[in-house]
Amino acid sequence: MEPGEKHSQQIRQVLLFFVFLGGSLVCSEPWRYSVAEELEIGSFIANVVKDSGLSVEDLVARGVRVIFDDYKPYLQLDQQSGNLLLNEQLDREALCHLTEPCILHFQVLLENPLQFFRAELWVKDINDHIPTFLDKHILLKISESTAPGTSFQMDSAQDLDVGKNGVQNYTLSPNPYFRLKVQDSDDGRKYPELLLDQSLDREKEPELKLKLTALDGGSPPRSGTTLVHILVLDINDNAPEFERPVYEVQVPENSPVDSLVVRVSATDLDAGIYGEVSYSFSHVSTDIRKTFEIHPISGEIHLKALLDFELIQSYTINIQATDGGSLSGKSAILVQVVDVNDNPPEILMTSLTSPIPENSSPEMVVAVFSLRDQDAGNNGRMVCSIQDDLPFLLRPTFKNFYTLVTNGALDRESQAEYNITITVSDLGTPRLKTQHNITVTVSDVNDNAPAFSQTTYTLRVRENNSPALHIGTVSATDRDAGANAQVTYSLLRPRDPHLPLASLVSINADNGQLFALRSLDYEALQAFEVRVGAADRGSPALSSQALVRVLVLDDNDNAPFVLYPLQNGSAPCTELVPRAAEAGYLVTKVVAVDGDSGQNAWLSFQLLKATEPGLFGVWAHNGEVRTARLLSERDAVRHRLLVLVKDNGEPPLSASVTLHVLLVDGFSQPYLPLPDVAAAEARADPLTVYLVIALASVSSLFLCSALAFVAVRLCRRSGAASGGGCAVPEGHFPGHLVDVSGAGTLSQSYQYEVCLTGGSGTSEFKFLKPAFPNLPPQECKMEESHTFKNSIEFI
Repeated sequence: MEPGEKHSQQIRQVLLFFVFLGGSLVCSEPWRYSVAEELEIGSFIANVVKDSGLSVEDLVARGVRVIFDDYKPYLQLDQQSGNLLLNEQLDREALCHLTEPCILHFQVLLENPLQFFRAELWVKDINDHIPTFLDKHILLKISESTAPGTSFQMDSAQDLDVGKNGVQNYTLSPNPYFRLKVQDSDDGRKYPELLLDQSLDREKEPELKLKLTALDGGSPPRSGTTLVHILVLDINDNAPEFERPVYEVQVPENSPVDSLVVRVSATDLDAGIYGEVSYSFSHVSTDIRKTFEIHPISGEIHLKALLDFELIQSYTINIQATDGGSLSGKSAILVQVVDVNDNPPEILMTSLTSPIPENSSPEMVVAVFSLRDQDAGNNGRMVCSIQDDLPFLLRPTFKNFYTLVTNGALDRESQAEYNITITVSDLGTPRLKTQHNITVTVSDVNDNAPAFSQTTYTLRVRENNSPALHIGTVSATDRDAGANAQVTYSLLRPRDPHLPLASLVSINADNGQLFALRSLDYEALQAFEVRVGAADRGSPALSSQALVRVLVLDDNDNAPFVLYPLQNGSAPCTELVPRAAEAGYLVTKVVAVDGDSGQNAWLSFQLLKATEPGLFGVWAHNGEVRTARLLSERDAVRHRLLVLVKDNGEPPLSASVTLHVLLVDGFSQPYLPLPDVAAAEARADPLTVYLVIALASVSSLFLCSALAFVAVRLCRRSGAASGGGCAVPEGHFPGHLVDVSGAGTLSQSYQYEVCLTGGSGTSEFKFLKPAFPNLPPQECKMEESHTFKNSIEFI
């Protein structure tokens, strides 16, 4: 047998129940409400606030719910007003069939604290069905010898309505032989009987056709009709008689269809067709006709449909035996349905609280549920349990309601989730068992601070960066869960109060990404430190911090600056070279510096243009200008050299300087007069010469002081970046630097340290010793003069 209708909608709302010790859980007197069937959805039924004496706010705060015994949502509770409203149209006939009154039992449940109010909903019948005869044609065979006053019982009309809306009266079409008498049966139904007013005469009228009408008591009344066909027979003076007036039988509810229920038997003393008996049901309900069937000849009653003890426990079947002369005898069969254990227990969850905090107090209510078994006796008695190794406990409350409460301390770090199996078994034979699994998660409390993946981060960013550039990311994790594990990043107050941190970097509070707020300048700031904090969103919040060191990488953004000769727009500085100078004679040295560092500060020198190509050469790596050959009388007196100074950055930056060289016969002649001013100088008096010499001396002293100051500043800046006093190129020179050896590469034998002495006070250039890198040894067997000549590029 199929089990009864299951609970159609499972309750999912999470509620918390607190049971006050010593308090009353159930209201003693039930509330009674009434509603007419087929009423529209949303119709007002009653007000819970008025009946319970509580306010709407109390009802909402205490988690009011409406639960019917069959767990169907016939009513809904308006949380704003406390009104009970109809949730679906009710059909009294479907709910209670012929039972009167039709009562639906339910409880109004207050969850916090737990309290029940019993209530009843009386469903009133309306006249929505018409009387119906089961047979549209009724055949009666009546002997002509039947005495006047004899009654003939007719099948009653069926009306699903009850009370006054049920069948109240019958009428018969006018005729001279019969009149109608309405009788009341033992179960309160009305059924018609035909009374013979005068004797029948088969020879005059062998048959009669009468119209029988059934009327209910509704307003307006409804009616149904059937045709009564009467055949007048010969005399028959004996009616059939059953062996027993009542048959009692017990049938298990799991009996299959077509099973034999009982066999009835009736006898008739007449002979012939008057002694032939046929069996049939007598004014029985539609349910009986759907469930049982009777064989008209043998009198065997078989099952036509499955029985269900949970729906109907017993049947009373009225039967009659009719002979060939239409005389009948009556009997009744009382069928008792025997219950079998065919319905497993049902677990209906009312509320479930998950997650629960790991610091929950003992005996905290986690879940509320109820049990139901539709069987009877021991088959409907239930035992409920959970696993033994869990920190939870089951407690029975009201009726078949249970609460699941905590029974020990919880620790999310050791176990964050519990799978609880609720097992319910009945006491029937065999025992039926139902299991329901629920998952209870343990929520976290904030007991772990965020932890950075590194205590110190080193980030590198190239100078001249674009604003809002992403320079790196810090990351911290929190062992907690939920909001307690959501990490927020922030910049902490720097240890150096003079560091403008707010204008240098910013951090994304959600993902820890660091951004440079403005363009950085390596020459102004080579490195700085930032302290980053990570805080969770717990209450109270926990935090930790890490150190971020930002290194600014140099970019080639400074062109070389020529220190000597000074290009200040005044009279050019003229270098004097004796004509007796040999090849390789040091004419002058171009001194330049670069504000950048590293490879970007490596400088190379190149002679771009000369008045007489091939006479002078420039060493590419130190800027020394030397003669490339012996001077002759044919060489011009005045020479102009254009020297290019280029760094090793990407792209390379450069500067140029113009040198003026005068060839003199000896140093007793300080300089050669220019052609356009020679005559004027020849006429100058000694006083003018003295004034010029004094002015030149003062200018030289000023120039030396300025050069010394610049050199000291450059050495200090270079020392802050590299820790030394001067910028010294290390390693191999790049291959693309200008080479004057003629072989295509620079000689790797010499690298010079060039700086201005800052402490001597003489403002003179100091040419330090060569710096030898860790390079493979190379053979050099040539003469010094030959090496120098091969190191000059002739233009």
